[in-house]
Amino acid sequence: MDETVNETVRTPPFSQFEWLLSGRYLRARRKEGFISVIAGFSFLGIMLGVATLIVVMAVMNGFRKELLDKMLGLNGHILVQPLESPLTDWKDVAERISQIQGIRLAAPVVDGQGLGSSPSKAAGVFIRGMRAGDLNNLTSISKNIKQGTLEGFDEGQGVAIGSGLADQLSLRAGDRITLISSQGALTPGASTSTGSTPRIKPYRIAAVFEIGMSEYDASLVLMPLPEAQAYFNRKDDVSSIEVFTNAPELIDTFRKSVMEAAARPVFLVDWRQRNSTFFNALQVQRNVMFVIVTMIVLVAALNIVSGLIMLVKDKGQDIAILRTMGASQGAVMRIFLITGAAIGVVGTLTGLFVGMLICLNIESIQQLLSWMTNTDLFPQKLYYLSKIPAEAAFGETSAVVVMALTLSFLATLYPSWRAARLDPVDVLRYG
Repeated sequence: MDETVNETVRTPPFSQFEWLLSGRYLRARRKEGFISVIAGFSFLGIMLGVATLIVVMAVMNGFRKELLDKMLGLNGHILVQPLESPLTDWKDVAERISQIQGIRLAAPVVDGQGLGSSPSKAAGVFIRGMRAGDLNNLTSISKNIKQGTLEGFDEGQGVAIGSGLADQLSLRAGDRITLISSQGALTPGASTSTGSTPRIKPYRIAAVFEIGMSEYDASLVLMPLPEAQAYFNRKDDVSSIEVFTNAPELIDTFRKSVMEAAARPVFLVDWRQRNSTFFNALQVQRNVMFVIVTMIVLVAALNIVSGLIMLVKDKGQDIAILRTMGASQGAVMRIFLITGAAIGVVGTLTGLFVGMLICLNIESIQQLLSWMTNTDLFPQKLYYLSKIPAEAAFGETSAVVVMALTLSFLATLYPSWRAARLDPVDVLRYG
């Protein structure tokens, strides 16, 4: 007879009966309001933790990608510098390197420092001489011309300047900028170190570009290569050759080919070496932020533990009655597992939704907060970029969700096990 009764009472795992009781326990009555408050704080903690983690990781990814794209959009993935003798054979070297499979551009450049001035203001500038054809192949420049044009760039003495520099000097396309360099003409009988006079020359502004990275927009001046060679007293040589590849992440596979194609003594520096300090610091900051924000999720998971322990204590008599009616220990454990896990799952999914919503509208949110506080929350000169980038990677977002769900599930194990281990006889006798 007893065996027949047990068979009729026993329910399959995660049956409707277990879900029903878990739902009732989540909707606490007035006298259990404190437990409901703890559950609410647990939900909010997990939601905020997941949303914050997703936003932080997305912004860090966006920063890295945007800075990398803008840096590599103007600077080559491999910098070829001369050894032993100047790069007077730069045309042949650039042509051989450009024939390598996977190399999309080998651009000879002449670089130098100078001072740019207008009738009212002056600012330090970085001058780069390039061929018009190479410049048109750099989409970071050619696709971001705000004023003027690059047509006929090699033919005249016009230059292209960044929008930040144009604003700083109050200049527009068609105006003239005066460039001053210490590498001017040599005085008769003088050495290059002591006898050069400053070179001062005005140039017409042919175009104004805006890359979106304040460091370049506020200081870069692009000059036709032949004019840059004359301006910096270079006869037939260039400073270096900027090599652009189709796969910067596979840069190691190109180094040997570039070295062989150069067919002369050269020194190679790839983009990782040129920007190693910056990107290493960004990676460390990203890892530290991940650990710090994960603490929020962990604290929320501990709130689930405390809330369930209090719920188990409060529902001791209910558990005892269920056990005497034939409910198994596994059924009791699953009831409280569902109760705690529901908080974690709903909090995680809500946090995922909120996080993605913030990522998609982060620039609008930043502008709204800047307007409300009347402060510049994202200064371009400090962060190098004109707007906050956010790019949520599927793998990292999935890892955040899985981590939050795992912590939430683990937080329910001990209280659920404790509920299942309650002795119904003791509870009904002393409860």
